[in-house]
Amino acid sequence: MPGKKEVKNNEVPRAAKGMRDLLGKEYYAYQGFFEKASEISAYYGFKPIETPILEETRLYTSGVGESTDIVEKEMYEVKSKGNSQLSLRPEYTAGVIRAYIENGMQSYSQPVMLYYYGNCYRHERPQKGRFREFRQFGLEVLGTEKSIADAIVIKVAMTILDEAGHKDLSLQINSIGDKACRGNYKKELVNYYKRHLNSACKDCKIRAKNNPLRLLDCKNPKCQPIKEAAPQSVAYLCEACKQHFKEVLEYLENLKIEYTINPSLVRGLDYYTRTVFEIVSKTKLKETGAEAKEVAGEEKPVESVEADPPATMGLALAGGGRYDYLAKAIGNKKDVPGIGVGIGVDRVVMSETFNENLVPRILKKPKVFFIQLGFSAKLHSLAIIEILRKAKVPLLQSLSKDSLGTQLSTAEKLKIPYTIILGQKEVIDGTVIVRNMDNRSQEEIKVEKLADYVKKLK
Repeated sequence: MPGKKEVKNNEVPRAAKGMRDLLGKEYYAYQGFFEKASEISAYYGFKPIETPILEETRLYTSGVGESTDIVEKEMYEVKSKGNSQLSLRPEYTAGVIRAYIENGMQSYSQPVMLYYYGNCYRHERPQKGRFREFRQFGLEVLGTEKSIADAIVIKVAMTILDEAGHKDLSLQINSIGDKACRGNYKKELVNYYKRHLNSACKDCKIRAKNNPLRLLDCKNPKCQPIKEAAPQSVAYLCEACKQHFKEVLEYLENLKIEYTINPSLVRGLDYYTRTVFEIVSKTKLKETGAEAKEVAGEEKPVESVEADPPATMGLALAGGGRYDYLAKAIGNKKDVPGIGVGIGVDRVVMSETFNENLVPRILKKPKVFFIQLGFSAKLHSLAIIEILRKAKVPLLQSLSKDSLGTQLSTAEKLKIPYTIILGQKEVIDGTVIVRNMDNRSQEEIKVEKLADYVKKLK
């Protein structure tokens, strides 16, 4: 066949296109990142999970969406000897929610907070910083609708990237609503695009019929003016979604995380709802010689759902969002609210600013349990947790619990010697209460002196 490279029988096989070996220094760089990311995630309460590389294909067709580029164009599908339809995982979240349901995690104390690291596979065009086999580190919080879950996922992801050497991060964020309000938005979006379809690309004409939100994913230059003037999802949010998004932004502001509301950001998977976001860096990728090259006879590249933002915005290192309806989509009887983020490890490690001196640290048994009472306290809690993390003070906390008694009981069961209590009064005063769980004595401590005080506790 024209364009096909003839392979001789005695020729040593090479790594498949878009896949590569990791050796020596590069391997250790990936491992160093994984250990640092795991350490930070574990500190914030995330537990490890490993899911199979092969999953039933229907998990992705029903969960990710049949009309997405991943399912239509990019999945590696396998037919087993028993004629089972399987696929190499193109992303992690659908498999994690499947594991959550299959392993009865609904009976666990909620939320269930998980982190993972491993390989994913997409048959897309290999290019600099983008491979068909790529490594992903991710976080998922399952079982809570609370806005603090969105904030903690974003905060931890940005902390991981910061300590991996990225000091110039920017956050692009949007809310695409839920079932109660997204229908109205889709109608307005379709009506708007109907007036402009003659000027749109071929793919957008199909998306307008099959999957309207994907119109905002289009990277074709001829569609950009249309997209920029399109109706914005935030203008159609119901009151519940407005409040949720408002709270997420309040958390970010209190954490001093700068953000830009990007009205065209929808992410490329059908399961997203409410909060969606991307974390972008201005860094460039190193010239490593590992970049995949196009070869004669290679199929034309498909438009990727993970395509980079405009060059002026930078390099996309992570992205995610909320997926409150994914569990039902894959066949569960009940919805399971969730929020997650995936970090593109290849890009992180291959960037010019990557910290090659990452040294893993083994976490000790927690010395304190951090109790937060109400929204105002939770709003300020992540900043305090970060102070203690930097001071290397191990802790546990329960982000979805508001009851003082429940949280004290949890600390007692875990035999944690001290609790830090933050309520509305303490927020106003800039203090916390540190309680000795053995003798019940307690002391009011200024936040700025907390790290030094706790480090001296025996």
